[in-house]
Amino acid sequence: MKPELSNLYINQSSQTVNYTPIVSNGGKGNYPVRTSRRSHAERLEESLTKAWEEAEKQQETLGAVSVSSQHGVYLEIKGQAGYDLITKSLENTTQKVRICNIKSEDDGEEQKVVSSTVFVPENKRDFFVKKLNKYKETETEEKVIGTIESINLAMVDALWMSDKNELPNNTPKWCEVWLMFDMKEVVDTIIGEFFQICDERQIQHKNQKIVFPERVVLGVRANKQQLSELQWLSSRIAEFRIMVTPTSFFEELSELDQRDFVKDLVERLDISEQSNTSVCLLDTGVNNGHDLLAPLLTDENMHAVDPSKDVYDIANHGTRMAGIASYFTLEDKLENTTPVVVNHFLESVKLFDRSDDNQRELYGYVTESAISLAEIQNPETNRAFCMAITAPTNTHKGDGRPSSWSGAIDSIISGANVIEETDIIRKLMFISAGNTSVTEISESGDVKTAVINHAIEDPAQAWNAITVGAYTVKYQIPEELIGTYHPVVEPGCFSPFTSSSLTWSIKWPVKPDIVLEGGNLAYDENSNFYTELPDLQLLTTSKDAATGKSFDTLSMTSSATAQAAWMGANILHHYPELWPETIRALMIHSAEWTDAMKNACFENNPPKRMDYRNLLRTCGYGVPNLSKALWSVSNRVNLIIEDEIQPFYKKASGSITSKEMHIHNIPWPDDVLLSLEDKNVKMRVTLSYFIEPGPGEVGWKDKYRYPSCGLQFDVNNSTEDQDNFLKRINKAMRDDEQDKGEVKNDSSRWVIGAYNRNVGSVHSDIWEGTASELSQSNHIAVYPITGWWKLRTNLKKYNSKIRYSLIVSIEAPETEVDLYSVIKNKIESKVSVENRTTVSTEVTYRK
Repeated sequence: MKPELSNLYINQSSQTVNYTPIVSNGGKGNYPVRTSRRSHAERLEESLTKAWEEAEKQQETLGAVSVSSQHGVYLEIKGQAGYDLITKSLENTTQKVRICNIKSEDDGEEQKVVSSTVFVPENKRDFFVKKLNKYKETETEEKVIGTIESINLAMVDALWMSDKNELPNNTPKWCEVWLMFDMKEVVDTIIGEFFQICDERQIQHKNQKIVFPERVVLGVRANKQQLSELQWLSSRIAEFRIMVTPTSFFEELSELDQRDFVKDLVERLDISEQSNTSVCLLDTGVNNGHDLLAPLLTDENMHAVDPSKDVYDIANHGTRMAGIASYFTLEDKLENTTPVVVNHFLESVKLFDRSDDNQRELYGYVTESAISLAEIQNPETNRAFCMAITAPTNTHKGDGRPSSWSGAIDSIISGANVIEETDIIRKLMFISAGNTSVTEISESGDVKTAVINHAIEDPAQAWNAITVGAYTVKYQIPEELIGTYHPVVEPGCFSPFTSSSLTWSIKWPVKPDIVLEGGNLAYDENSNFYTELPDLQLLTTSKDAATGKSFDTLSMTSSATAQAAWMGANILHHYPELWPETIRALMIHSAEWTDAMKNACFENNPPKRMDYRNLLRTCGYGVPNLSKALWSVSNRVNLIIEDEIQPFYKKASGSITSKEMHIHNIPWPDDVLLSLEDKNVKMRVTLSYFIEPGPGEVGWKDKYRYPSCGLQFDVNNSTEDQDNFLKRINKAMRDDEQDKGEVKNDSSRWVIGAYNRNVGSVHSDIWEGTASELSQSNHIAVYPITGWWKLRTNLKKYNSKIRYSLIVSIEAPETEVDLYSVIKNKIESKVSVENRTTVSTEVTYRK
């Protein structure tokens, strides 16, 4: 594993340019070069022959009949370290040659090796021989065979997809077996054949199944030798995985056993007593007498907006949120035996007991009052505010337009609600996207349709908040319900409970911003009945601990929001000096989409910009990765820029016009990138800032009247010098994306594209190309677009400045190269020359 390195901070990097608006293809594959096709093919052919011979010996050892037409061999095909492996042509489904899995692993020398396990039937053993012969004589199979470094007989390790440390040795463990099948085949027949093999080999199995497209998941209790036997005796194995402990295991324990688990975890807690970071829950109160919450939430940090009410949880929501906001995944902490480090404490402000306790028009006030209570109690604390209470779509339009509640939140986060500028404290706030109900799913008959039609709930349309939607990796059904119920969505897909902004106009922000675990839903096809199951939810703390019940469950966008707040608090703890705008940027910058999300949202292959719009407005920017937000590594570097810009000014004539734009010259390691030539690299850029909401309902009808101003970024093309880049940016300045005079950038380089990203107050996109191209694309412009600061001259905000955070990262994913040290040295050299002193470029990090 590469050593974790602090992110790099570029201070005072911008070049300010007077700004006057003027009206108006991706990288190649990284493949190894073979000097002799014939010798390469002959070497692979020799390995292939050896693999078949070893397979026949193994069959004889097991006492099985010789390999029949229904059997064959599993081959492990590896690419060369640091290079791509073309896997598409490794299978032919009509010939029953099937790819079981594809994975990428470190080779021990910090290079990635891509490998694929392929099943080849006995009667198709010439499948690869034919490809090798063609490759010898012509270039027909060059892009396939040329990328293969080795062909070997696949062992259990090649099929094991969980953590290697979880692979059972002599002691049996409950494992998942993922079997392949064609959609035309009868799944129960395949399962029966597999269970017969298990019975013959005396391998214990569960009488349950989970069916996904072309995969069925079964459970067996086996050691490594027994898994190997299953591999040799079944032609259906696609993967082996460790079977996770279901949530219901803890929830269904006796009260005594629950207390034992709690006691064990309490003894392993390592709480940072000097922490100045909290997760502040704006919810229904918390019962802090729970042994897992008491060390983190003191009585002094519990409040209620209504002083006539107590601070405790009657509604059974806030306490469950607290468990996840404290431990992220409580099941993992309970199962483990290692110390559990907690870097933050909790605060709780009770907004109300039930969602109908307050008039809708008071929600903004209630929220502001709640935040004030926490800040008055602990004025110096760095907080991640967490609010998983929203108004159902039947109480507001759900069209993306700001409401009084969301407007108040934008004001609170930006500090616009504070009269004195010196008193402004900007905030980091997480809000749940709102939940698609089981009724909606049942009535629509389709999860995707239900999620599309359920718009993000009020106040989650707030521009400055991090709106959290839900995805899920949960799919386990209790054994007694297997065969009756199955999970509605596959692992990695968006949760059936999440909501989207697909019904909004394109001018409104991308929501949700990110997604985290929100659980799954179970479905009975025979009765057409949907139900929520504990095993498909997250384990958390119960409000009834005082009466003996320690655990409960939580799901939907509530659990996802609690996880997001936990993650935000951890980044705040490690980097306490960073702005809230920067924490938001880091979380979004670290987020990635899963393959399951893409498969569910993309309608075209290759995907078009509309497909990315669907993906963005369903899953946001994806699942945030705490490690990637906190750290750089040698070949993936995060650069952090915090700056402020004055977008407008008042001319002598009295008119208000644009004032300035910023140019950031990014210290790319030019020599290193040029040496990599046409190898693929990625650059990601994320721009985050807080808008001030336009006062008064009249301004909320137009997005340019709602925000104080907007900012956008652009990067020079590899063929542009800075002068030509500046001309193009000024020419491209526009008030509306539909402006016919818009000048297009080289948009093919960007995954999301300007049209999708340039909405809201956070913009993120991924550039893909060659290293040599990126070496020349080192100028990033940040420029303003209009807003009410410019248009409402009577408010006299035209001289105001706006802060922004810019995260820029570079990644050479499959190349052994040290980008970090070169960039760090370039930054330090520049700072040293300018200031005649040595200044640390690493972001201040708290252990």
